[in-house]
Amino acid sequence: MTKVDRRILKTREAINKAFIELLAEKSFDHITINEIAERANINRGTLYLHFTDKYDLMDKAIESNLKTFTGSCVVKKGEQGANDMANSLLPIFEHFEQNYLFYSTMLDNRGNQCFREHLLQVVIKGTNESLGEGINHELNKEITVQYMAAAFVGIVEWWLKNEMPLSPLEMARHMCVLIQKNL
Repeated sequence: MTKVDRRILKTREAINKAFIELLAEKSFDHITINEIAERANINRGTLYLHFTDKYDLMDKAIESNLKTFTGSCVVKKGEQGANDMANSLLPIFEHFEQNYLFYSTMLDNRGNQCFREHLLQVVIKGTNESLGEGINHELNKEITVQYMAAAFVGIVEWWLKNEMPLSPLEMARHMCVLIQKNL
């Protein structure tokens, strides 16, 4: 794997930061490439070296954040105890906290209308994989996974919309209790 030049990384970070800040201020449809470039303190041509258009920028921002999110979702097999589960959920909530502006904007109406569904599908996949056969056998696994994933996304939405009134650790502990009651 080749190493990416730091200048390229810094430019991409500046573009993404500018884009998310603008998205927090107004709807996607009203954001222009010129505004993004100006906010990122680069010229328009430089932005086009990295992204085809603002739709490509949006897609890559979503892809990048969801990839980082899934990387924080590593739940080790065999982690059954409350502390183990809370410890595995903590990095997830820390990820949301560190990327608050992105997720709060994307889950708001100013973001991509399909983002919530993208996030939900990622959580469904992860929930399905992490639960394995660890659910109550009297329950239908697919229904349980759908329920838990939708509840998780709903709780994350609430937490972000209310400007994170609880710490990531408190959120992880609450989620742990809720998950264990449903297994």
